[in-house]
Amino acid sequence: MSKMGFRTDAGRRRTGNEDALLVLPRYDIYLVADGVGGHNSGELASRKAVYGVEAFLERNPLEAAHRAEHPAAALMEYFLRCFREVNAEICALSLTNPENRGMATTAVLAHVLQGKLFVVNVGDSRAYIVRAEEISRITVDHSVVNDMVERGELTEEQARVHPRRNEITRALGAEISVTPDFFITDLLAGDRIVLCTDGLCGELSDDDIRRIVSRGENLNDTCRMLVNGANANGGSDNITVVCVEI
Repeated sequence: MSKMGFRTDAGRRRTGNEDALLVLPRYDIYLVADGVGGHNSGELASRKAVYGVEAFLERNPLEAAHRAEHPAAALMEYFLRCFREVNAEICALSLTNPENRGMATTAVLAHVLQGKLFVVNVGDSRAYIVRAEEISRITVDHSVVNDMVERGELTEEQARVHPRRNEITRALGAEISVTPDFFITDLLAGDRIVLCTDGLCGELSDDDIRRIVSRGENLNDTCRMLVNGANANGGSDNITVVCVEI
């Protein structure tokens, strides 16, 4: 079981909070989600993602994947199946009420096992590793501006302030089928994993995040400083962060 801290905040310009988070230390599983949709549908979608992942874990013992002959492959299939089922549940829910049409959510999940980090991601919420004085971004944003960055049309700094920075190209509930990204990376003692919604990384640069996380404060204080930093820079969106130390 890893050390962890977390914090969520509506930010300075939103009255509600459509972010959600899940911390399950007994599984070493952590997740943040950022809902989108009119009325209260974004909040409903992100919370449905959280509840859906937790329910999937209860129905499908994770230990079976841990004990598989090839655990990495088994875990990839396990979490991809989890996200597919949650996607179907959110899609079905969006069809039950006209006010829920178009609702969707990002989701980034991290699982720590035997010195490795397993990450599943849909959308533009992010996973980072901060190791000593260096930061590595694990996930790739599924967003309009990231596509533009990859085509060389924008720099990272330009993307952070671009008018279309909040437009995502992949999300749970947006389509009948979804293809999550899956990442595996080695961990070292002292590594700090950061999961966050774009309300954090939209206001703080990767270097800002590195600087705060590498200070070595306890994890709840680290999360508080990250949220305060995002609010100090504008707080234009809901802000959610989970920090885990190996």
